[in-house]
Amino acid sequence: MRTLIVGAGATGGYYGARLAESGADVTFLVRPARAEKLAAKGLVVRSPLGDLTLSDPPTVTADRLAQSGAFDLVLLSCKAYDLASALDDLAPAVGSDTAILPVLNGMCHLDALDARFGPERVLGGSCAIAATVTADGAIRHMSELCSITYGERDGSRSTRIEAIDGLMRGLKFQPRLSDVVLLEMWEKWVFLATLAGATTLMRAAIGDIVGSPGGAAFIADLHTECTAVATASGFPPRSVVAERARAQLTAAGSTFTASMLRDIENGGRIEADHVIGDLIARGRRLVPEATFPILDQVYTALKAYEARRAREAA
Repeated sequence: MRTLIVGAGATGGYYGARLAESGADVTFLVRPARAEKLAAKGLVVRSPLGDLTLSDPPTVTADRLAQSGAFDLVLLSCKAYDLASALDDLAPAVGSDTAILPVLNGMCHLDALDARFGPERVLGGSCAIAATVTADGAIRHMSELCSITYGERDGSRSTRIEAIDGLMRGLKFQPRLSDVVLLEMWEKWVFLATLAGATTLMRAAIGDIVGSPGGAAFIADLHTECTAVATASGFPPRSVVAERARAQLTAAGSTFTASMLRDIENGGRIEADHVIGDLIARGRRLVPEATFPILDQVYTALKAYEARRAREAA
């Protein structure tokens, strides 16, 4: 199975490196500067699951991708704000039988992928990984918890999803073929929007918020608002998942934060529209009479951060 990994950053780089380590036919679609660094230093992964260096990782740049022909599988893990350019870059790799596995946050990327390539080519998927790219270009994987979930959006067990499942097995991450992948994507979105919303608005970890007056109730109310949108969309989180999420999100002393908070603290770009804005828009479209006061406050704060960042960069 010829697999194109879109990007060689913290997420795509890690999963792609582990696939390559197993002998899979993997190519990384990267920008020219990243291609030069990988050619010079290799793709380096530092991980509690075992370090790895691919001395000569197969790479291709967008201007040469058409020469490579169609791929069987495209793993898409870019940030949502880079999605439009990523779709343009990867388009030459998509043929009639190509499967696209996106592991982005939220749900609006499915609409963009469906419109560009057709829903029959687009799988459901998500991942959970704590990783970053260090100053020297290496991927630093920070936890043994590292998973990727995938499935046909209609819940079927197709030949292609079984082949993808076979490709993912036995590697240094936890793969999972799901029959309810859209539900699981919504469950993750509800959790992430609550985590990101609370920790970015308060500029603090979960335990700091919970330990402050009204903190636990604030998080619980935010989680309720996010859950309401999922329910209105036809994907109410399963009770066991919701209870586990609520426990994690209100754990006393927890140092858990969202990566969005770390992005803000580093002055970086954020997925405000994709994680929070789109959730609010869907809720208002489906239930016009509903209100989302905490989500609105979170979104205002995130957009204010983006406005200040843009102003200071001008």
